[in-house]
Amino acid sequence: MSGPAQSFPGVAPDHAQAILSVDLDALVANWRLLGARAQGADCAAVVKADAYGVGLEPVARALAKAGARTFFVAQASEATRLRAALAEVAGAAQARIYCLNGLLCEDATLAALLAADAIPALGSPREFAFWTSRTDRPAAIHVDTGMNRLGMSLDEARALACDAQAGRIELAMSHFASSEISDAPMNAAQIASFDVVRALFAGARASLANSSAIFLPGAPHYDVVRPGYALYGGNPTPGAPNPMAPVVRLQARVIQTREVEAGASVGYNSTWSAPGPRRLATIGVGYADGLLRAASGPAGQQGAVVFAGAPGRETPCPVVGRISMDLTVIDVSDAPADAVAPGSLVEILGRCAGVDDLAARAGTIGYEILTGLGRRYARVYRGG
Repeated sequence: MSGPAQSFPGVAPDHAQAILSVDLDALVANWRLLGARAQGADCAAVVKADAYGVGLEPVARALAKAGARTFFVAQASEATRLRAALAEVAGAAQARIYCLNGLLCEDATLAALLAADAIPALGSPREFAFWTSRTDRPAAIHVDTGMNRLGMSLDEARALACDAQAGRIELAMSHFASSEISDAPMNAAQIASFDVVRALFAGARASLANSSAIFLPGAPHYDVVRPGYALYGGNPTPGAPNPMAPVVRLQARVIQTREVEAGASVGYNSTWSAPGPRRLATIGVGYADGLLRAASGPAGQQGAVVFAGAPGRETPCPVVGRISMDLTVIDVSDAPADAVAPGSLVEILGRCAGVDDLAARAGTIGYEILTGLGRRYARVYRGG
């Protein structure tokens, strides 16, 4: 990671049981790579859920300094935080903020969005009528093309196109359901439906592509692409090499080591027993910190792997026994003793294992790993 480190309020790195390092330069490099792939479309940034767990404010400031001027959040409270962060960056005060979840609590959400100078993605004719009757601000609309989660129907969009207020729509969007599967038949069907939407609102910018859709062969990028997961180092092309640079590194301190004999069990319910004499280390991270209990692995199968040692000479150390709330035990029998002495840092996420790797070990997706990153970590931001 490059650039000076900056710690944010919270746990101090010098006595933290775990340290989450965020490479903002890598984040910016990912945004630029995605923008280049978008072939002229505006490359927005999705920073909902605290920027996928990485930290909304430092992420937004870094991307705004790099030139990002379109952002997406999920909730009005996120729009408020985002606008305050953007106000600190020269030239970014007027950046566009879109709120994906629309007008949940109509009057309260309206007031919050207006205060944040943000625009909701309106998902129903009722929301559109409410917004346009209360403010002269532009509107965005969300049309459902097959996700069946949020958004108005195609028939409702056709009717809305005849509304006297339709000219205020500045962005029309929809959302892919299976863009990470390059040959999913639904992709072509959603593109065809969205082409109808685009024709209905020809004066508005059009946005359909998320992270994976930017890499879909032959898929149109329209006017705005909305990467989220890929910005933070997640692989937008599952099954193929990850084109994105890693952004997060999670290290945990060794609290204690011990020698055990063959047959000794570890953790709750004795789900793992030593096959022979082993050296074990307990680290200060557990499922309360986002290291999912499922990453323990089923009995008899390997779960998460932690890495100990200097860069380039790391030793894989498998998790043994069940991950508990605050602690995890790893088998360090093959690691150099000085690399796992009490106080030493071992790597859970980083160069050796990315978010997709850890997710696979836990039987989940990298999105859940990222957004579950704990609040007890010391967070250190570099670059940006």
